[in-house]
Amino acid sequence: MALLALALVSGGCVVRPLRSPPDVVPPSAPQLTDRAIIERILSLDPEHVTDADVRQTLAKGPTPRIMLLHGGIYPVHLSMESFGRFLVGMGYPEAKIRDPYDGSWSHSPYEDAERLAGIAAWYYEKDGMPPMLIGHSQGGMQAVKILHVLNGEYSDAVAVWNPLTDFAEGRTAIVDPLTGSERPVVGLKLSYVSAVGAGGAAFLLPNQWSMLGKLRTIPDTVDEFTGYSIALDLWAWTVPGVDATRKFENGGRAKVRNVTLDAMNSHVLVPVTSQLARDSAIQKWINAYVPGTTAPPPPNAGDNLIWAADTWYDVKKHWVLEAQRLIRVTRAAAQPAVTGKLE
Repeated sequence: MALLALALVSGGCVVRPLRSPPDVVPPSAPQLTDRAIIERILSLDPEHVTDADVRQTLAKGPTPRIMLLHGGIYPVHLSMESFGRFLVGMGYPEAKIRDPYDGSWSHSPYEDAERLAGIAAWYYEKDGMPPMLIGHSQGGMQAVKILHVLNGEYSDAVAVWNPLTDFAEGRTAIVDPLTGSERPVVGLKLSYVSAVGAGGAAFLLPNQWSMLGKLRTIPDTVDEFTGYSIALDLWAWTVPGVDATRKFENGGRAKVRNVTLDAMNSHVLVPVTSQLARDSAIQKWINAYVPGTTAPPPPNAGDNLIWAADTWYDVKKHWVLEAQRLIRVTRAAAQPAVTGKLE
């Protein structure tokens, strides 16, 4: 166990230090001007989004940021980079995935969770849509930790963090782009978060000790959470028939879904999926996938197919829901107020 802990720590990335904030003007919500795209987005069914819907409609409209969080041992970040490339291959805008500061595909689980929560709030203020978090291994644990930070369990006030400059700003509140009112970072609710292979050996690390008793309980700072576990995973300490090692539970009103992946999936390699988006037959199957589908997968698709397809389904769903919400709120705000008396 001691050697395992040393390997986990030595493979980690250095936490970025806190620095003094520069003068930064808070961003404003995006302006929606293409009426045809807007109407097409409003007509989409979030439960059934086609490849054409993604490439010809969604990718041309408002798009929420995706924050990927990789595992802790070098070079496991390359696995999450592969998943980022999968998302791009399926039609998600690359600029909405890669870090605007240094172009990296994913965040390290050794970055401060309060900093990442502050970045999530900054993205919401800028985009008018909360970012989605997708974590792998210790990165999955960090994704859940961010939810607890937003729930106020670590601090009453969390600084807004500008990802363009990598500076903490001198404020702990944002201007909500949908209401125009100031609101604290603490209490911000995300739309979608998922974690695969979270727990187990990562609990040996001091930076994750605070997650003991918290990992499996999802607070109300997310609308929908999906927890993926591998049937037999020696890194995450999941074994068949023991729910306590794999099951996430609702700590309030969040919608929580648990998915068990086949034991043939590799804990380290489950996000390696970029190749799936390069095969037209596999890509077609993934785009048609809905949870619980019984359609046989294409031959030679690999063990990572179900995780990739299920996650892509959720990403598309919440992409539609958040874009539609932003459009409706923006449209309602633009309507002139009704004054005077009716004759």
